[in-house]
Amino acid sequence: MTLKLDKHVISSAKKYAKKQNISLSKLIENYLNKVTHDEKEVDNITPLVESLTGVIDLNESDYRKGYNNFLSKKYS
Repeated sequence: MTLKLDKHVISSAKKYAKKQNISLSKLIENYLNKVTHDEKEVDNITPLVESLTGVIDLNESDYRKGYNNFLSKKYS
């Protein structure tokens, strides 16, 4: 298999792989495995889980506070 990639991307990827103590080939294999695996999982999300998506702002530092606010709004 031959891939054409930007030389800066290749250089950065090689440095990252070296820091992680893995080969560039293994890094790419892991990435491709991850993205194809995640795609399959998306198909298996139940309607209940889908309805809960986005309920809590993950950028909020206090998750309990966010969840409590959600429950307060929901049941008030």
